[in-house]
Amino acid sequence: MIRLLGFIVGLAALSVNLSSQGRPVVVVNAFTVVAGVELPYDMELLQKQLVPELKVLLGKQFDVVAEEPQAAQGAVYVLHGEISGWRAGNAAKRLIVGLGSGREASDIQYRITDASGTTVVDQKDTVRTNFYSQQAGSSGTLAHPIAQKLAERIRDARLK
Repeated sequence: MIRLLGFIVGLAALSVNLSSQGRPVVVVNAFTVVAGVELPYDMELLQKQLVPELKVLLGKQFDVVAEEPQAAQGAVYVLHGEISGWRAGNAAKRLIVGLGSGREASDIQYRITDASGTTVVDQKDTVRTNFYSQQAGSSGTLAHPIAQKLAERIRDARLK
């Protein structure tokens, strides 16, 4: 009985390991900030927050990592991002008007390249914080909405 249980657990562990080997990998680089844009957040911290956010949103189709793997089994895509504008929002407007007005917003430009360096996604978007998450963290409240936008664009690109 114990041997059978050990065999089943080993088989399950092997199948989980094998199923992740063939998945494409998305490497999330730290975003950069355009000269002249004053952003009060740490881009390395934003990267560390984007990785788990994207794992939740894309984890069934992709392995999401912060550093490029040494030997990947499947396709490798690299995300390069840049923040080209930032608006802090207006706390008074959020308080008085409500309904999502006065939220923090950021203009982002990002591209995803494949292993050969060919750009497969090149997009520019404006991302606004979710109205229920103001004052959420030390890298701002933009990690979650940026991850949502990136996941949407990656799904639309149908990367394999």
